[in-house]
Amino acid sequence: MSLQRIDPTSRYSEAVIVNGLIFCAGMVPDTDANDITSQTENVLTQVDAVLERCFSDRGKLVDATIFLADLADYAAMNQVWDAWLPAGKAPARTTVAAKLADPHWKIEIKIVAAQ
Repeated sequence: MSLQRIDPTSRYSEAVIVNGLIFCAGMVPDTDANDITSQTENVLTQVDAVLERCFSDRGKLVDATIFLADLADYAAMNQVWDAWLPAGKAPARTTVAAKLADPHWKIEIKIVAAQ
């Protein structure tokens, strides 16, 4: 079994690749935008970048867990998510309400993808 850690720190790795699967750390907004649309777009751009570094792409998503600070943002988040996904390539997905570590964050996304 080969195991590769991408950008490891003492606390977590940005991603871990094992047996052809990429397990990504939860990704949060790195923008000052305060609306769910902008924050979702920002996080999905980060997902694309990590997947590219791991020689994968959004069409190879296997699983996604989306944490929302407020479920009232569900519909707006889904509009961005649906536009971002390639047609016919939706992963298994869970969306839950969660108190996120930073009160400015409206979303966190954790994904698993195939290489």
